[in-house]
Amino acid sequence: MMMDGSALNIKKWIVIYPVYINSKKKIAEGRRIGADKACENPTCIEINDCCQHLKIPCAIELDKAYPRDFMQRGRVRVMLKRDDGSPYNPAVASKKQLMLRVAELVPKHPGRHKKQEASNASTAGPSKSGKGGRKKR
Repeated sequence: MMMDGSALNIKKWIVIYPVYINSKKKIAEGRRIGADKACENPTCIEINDCCQHLKIPCAIELDKAYPRDFMQRGRVRVMLKRDDGSPYNPAVASKKQLMLRVAELVPKHPGRHKKQEASNASTAGPSKSGKGGRKKR
């Protein structure tokens, strides 16, 4: 976490919940960007790493939950602008731009590749369960 000393009040920072950029969620469930631009099941750690990659100060709050889905733990606080109002990263001036950039970066996250391979291997096999056939009368 990068700190200038003057920017210790994270209460003023914007909040990014993983739900905001989750392509698996509907807009009614809290997604804030288009499903085609969103990424699949992002985590707080991945979002935090992406913010650090963009050289934007950020902090993870693991004890916090998304109000609409309290089972979804954690959120990331991000300081988009300095005290004088200038953005930390000129390429990311708004919350919307940040969410779009993070959603692009999360699938390229180094921790992602191992997870995807493991989940693909476990779902192999017959997908249909039960005996099938007609019911006897």
